[in-house]
Amino acid sequence: QVQLVESGGGLVQAGGSLRLSCAASGRTLSSHAIGWFRQAPGKEREFVAAVSWSGSRIYYANSVKGRFTISRDNAKNTVYLQMNSLKPEDTAVYYCAGGYQPRDWLPLSAPEYNYWGQGTQVTVSS
Repeated sequence: QVQLVESGGGLVQAGGSLRLSCAASGRTLSSHAIGWFRQAPGKEREFVAAVSWSGSRIYYANSVKGRFTISRDNAKNTVYLQMNSLKPEDTAVYYCAGGYQPRDWLPLSAPEYNYWGQGTQVTVSS
């Protein structure tokens, strides 16, 4: 069982930056793809970015491409989401999720992930 804990959320002005962290405990993140999802009030949870366990495969939603960067440090059992040029529409609860993918596959949909963190709030003011 993998436990995931997000941190780094907060309130930031439009154009600012935040760095989210997703720390794992219970077992190593090795062989796990990690995805970031977000859910704004009244909206469905949406995919943001994902990285395969080796780090060789990365994918971003079009809405964040060029502004967000996902990375991972397997030695620290942590995945990061660097968010730059934030917009008010980025306001949401951000969740990290882990999916066991020993063949280094990169899942892009929520049902393909097995473990979820509790979420961290990101609020971008205009």
